Amino acid sequence: MEQGHPALSGLLGHWRGQTHVAAGPWGPERSVDAEVTYSRVAAGLGVVQSYRHVEPDGSHFEGHGIFTVDPVHNDVLWYYVDSTGVPPGTAARCTWRHGVLRVDRPSDAGWTRHSLLLRDGVLTHVTELRSVARDDDGGTAGAEAAADGRSPAYRPFMRSVFHRA
Repeated sequence: MEQGHPALSGLLGHWRGQTHVAAGPWGPERSVDAEVTYSRVAAGLGVVQSYRHVEPDGSHFEGHGIFTVDPVHNDVLWYYVDSTGVPPGTAARCTWRHGVLRVDRPSDAGWTRHSLLLRDGVLTHVTELRSVARDDDGGTAGAEAAADGRSPAYRPFMRSVFHRA
């Protein structure tokens, strides 16, 4: 990754902006100041992502990821952990199409989809959630939900728009 994967090389540096958080079990709809930094590590074999925003009550949310390139398939892998307390899963394989780096990460609660786009000097990171459909006994409900572990649609969670700091 000396030259860098095109999905990652443009992200390098420090970014500041706003994150819009949709209303949900995590709280009311709101916008918060946010920042993210992408740094090369391990002789250029990885890119570390460090995100942080401060909530209106003074608490904060932070997330850290590491991206690396699978040399066999030349695609991007992402390992991520954040301050929500949900145990991190395994590294997720990203897709890179039409300038959008996208990853779907499974968890016991459902799926999280991240989409990162850098266009005209603006970095946009959209996070969406898709819950596992559950029946009254706590099992997955319906044949479609049981087959892939997902409910039918993603819903907005966070949308961050950044400019280089």
